[in-house]
Amino acid sequence: MRLKSIVPVVYIFLLLLPIYWLFNMSFKTNTEILSVFSLWPQDFTLDNYRVIFTDKSWYSGYINSMIYVSINVVISVTFALPAAYAFSRYSFVGDKHLFFWLLTNRMAPPAVFALPFFQLYSSIGLFDTHIAVALAHCLFNLPLAVWILEGFMSGIPREIDETAFVDGYSWPRFFVKIFIPNIASGIGVTAFFCFMFSWVELLLARTLTSVHAKPISAIMTRTVSASGLDWGVLAAAGALTILPGALVIWFVRNHIAKGFALGRV
Repeated sequence: MRLKSIVPVVYIFLLLLPIYWLFNMSFKTNTEILSVFSLWPQDFTLDNYRVIFTDKSWYSGYINSMIYVSINVVISVTFALPAAYAFSRYSFVGDKHLFFWLLTNRMAPPAVFALPFFQLYSSIGLFDTHIAVALAHCLFNLPLAVWILEGFMSGIPREIDETAFVDGYSWPRFFVKIFIPNIASGIGVTAFFCFMFSWVELLLARTLTSVHAKPISAIMTRTVSASGLDWGVLAAAGALTILPGALVIWFVRNHIAKGFALGRV
């Protein structure tokens, strides 16, 4: 019995240790980070966070990331809902092949599409814009959203659709008023995964931006100076990068718990 209780405690400890160490480093000076091993800051400082909140080149990265991630989540979920409903409720020629083709886009590495996207967006004037990164991430998040939502929709009895149509509901009204509330957990799970994959993706976000839409993940790679890496600022930036994801999990935590229990995740 004791072993069963010790194992999860050790597991959670190992998971939280890197996060604690990241926050620990964010309150230290570079000198302390490089010269002293300490479990907590010996010379506590907020200068690292002050740099991020006062330097536009830093805090603009968080704003840019939030903008294109939010756009991507809205686009992915909006277009995935009717597509997943079609795969869930109708049979048509090539439906299984089309569904598998969508998933293969998620399996492909981003490096395969980086150069085509760069040339395309440069030629039509979308390079270094938020919508460019949001649309590029749809290539991976939209198939994922369709796949997750189709699993939730398939668990909803078809009799609900038929009853609503008999009662005189149009399809748009039925879909918004009745069907979507029934898959709210699936939408929450889908939005969470779309947010997560778009937030942490680096290659496309860095390739398709240069100045005005540069995300924080790309800015964090430029902390090298003549004196070396600015470890404190980099740790503070990493700590702040965790917070949006934690807030998203907090707001959709109930949907995620139910979604993991009922859906295809």
